[in-house]
Amino acid sequence: MMYRLIADAALVVHLTFLAYLAVGGFVAWRWRRTIWVHLAVAGWGLLSVVTGVECPLTLLEDWARRNAGLDGLPAAGFIDHYIEGVIYPEEYTNLARLLVAVAVLFSYVGYVLRRQ
Repeated sequence: MMYRLIADAALVVHLTFLAYLAVGGFVAWRWRRTIWVHLAVAGWGLLSVVTGVECPLTLLEDWARRNAGLDGLPAAGFIDHYIEGVIYPEEYTNLARLLVAVAVLFSYVGYVLRRQ
């Protein structure tokens, strides 16, 4: 039971992390100091996409699911399991990444303009 709770918590934190990646720059328009957190989150997201490094939350969820007697995450990982093919078709992965990058850049431009 405890492993299942850990797996579910990792899932919720991971989804929250991804949502913050997409909109955290806009949050910083209101709460300016959060820009530093968002820069770290965006940096990790960029590193993950460019290098393919596996997210610790994915590893944690996979470990907890297996210890709970459930199937682990597929080798492709969290995004492929929960996002691609569920929220958008797999063939639009690059478009989805581009749209998130544009949203982040737009939020940063707005952040800078609002500071002036």
